[in-house]
Amino acid sequence: QVLLVESGGGLVQAGGSLRLSCAASGRTFSTTAMGWFRQPPGKEREFVAAIRWSVDSAAYADSVLGRFTISRDLAKNTVFLQMNSLKPEDTAVYYCAATQKWNPVILTEPSYDYWGQGTQVTVSS
Repeated sequence: QVLLVESGGGLVQAGGSLRLSCAASGRTFSTTAMGWFRQPPGKEREFVAAIRWSVDSAAYADSVLGRFTISRDLAKNTVFLQMNSLKPEDTAVYYCAATQKWNPVILTEPSYDYWGQGTQVTVSS
């Protein structure tokens, strides 16, 4: 079992920045990728960004490309999401996810085995 704990959400004005963190604990040695998803108010959860654990390879949703950066700290089993130039449409609950599947499709929810509880990000206009 893997426990994921997110932190760093909050309220920010449009154009501002936030940095989300997600710390993994438990049986983390088999992690192959971690990702961030978000669920805007009244909408379905959507992919934001993901990063593979063994190689520094990342993927991003088109809506955040160039504004968000995902990174990882292997020693601390932690993944980060640096969010710059935030827009009101980035308002959502952000979820961290981890997978232990071999060569997962990191853009899709079914690839992930574990999920965090979510952290609220609100961007005011």
